[in-house]
Amino acid sequence: MEKKQNTLFVGALAKGLKLLRAFDESHTDLSLSDLVQRTGLDKSAVQRLANTLHVEGMLDKDPVTRRFRPSHAWLQMAYAYYWSDPLIARAMPRLIELSQHLGETVNLAELSGDHIVYVTRLPCKRTQFAATLPGRRLPAISTAAGRVILSTFGRDEWEQAARTGPLISMTPRTMLDRADIEALIEKAAGEGYSVSRDQMILNEIAVAAPIRGMDGRAVGAVQCSISAHTWDEDSIATQIVPLLQDTANSISPGAFRS
Repeated sequence: MEKKQNTLFVGALAKGLKLLRAFDESHTDLSLSDLVQRTGLDKSAVQRLANTLHVEGMLDKDPVTRRFRPSHAWLQMAYAYYWSDPLIARAMPRLIELSQHLGETVNLAELSGDHIVYVTRLPCKRTQFAATLPGRRLPAISTAAGRVILSTFGRDEWEQAARTGPLISMTPRTMLDRADIEALIEKAAGEGYSVSRDQMILNEIAVAAPIRGMDGRAVGAVQCSISAHTWDEDSIATQIVPLLQDTANSISPGAFRS
């Protein structure tokens, strides 16, 4: 339904949410002028919205620079989300066990539109700060987790995703050929796991297995990030993939049927 045709749509609230979405890892504190530029809203609207969000505790405001940044209320909302997503509670003990066994970074990813979101991240000793934070969104078709989730859907769905999903070149080796991406999704459908190399970070390999729902469609993916300097194809296939698949299968809602 188009927003203008939706009689329940609240435009003022949408503008406030647009203001909140102006903040990200590259824009952590913003002035009114910055907010105007990033949202496209007029200055008077931005001033009213930012002040309201500050008074309501959603934005902190520096008394000297008068710049805004996210408040602790965002963490409270994230906390509420973690309690609302039953997959996270079911997955966490098994993800911890896998992380300790492999000594590598382990993530739980879920599909969010045409992106994936890392909802849980268990880092290893060499993990950089950015890779420890949940909430990162990446184009689904550019990631092992996204491809393996899509591979459990109908062929028409993942073919459409491969043809139209967003692509961002993160490294010189990021795959941008949509036919090659489609072939990798098809390969994941046959093998039950997906591997990507050098897509987000050079010399990083991501391996992912789907967490299937009762209908066979993935509700998420277990993903392991490893160094290309440490692991080769044979060791990935024999040492990581079986553990990853066992973990994903144990988390699957189907594993809890009576």
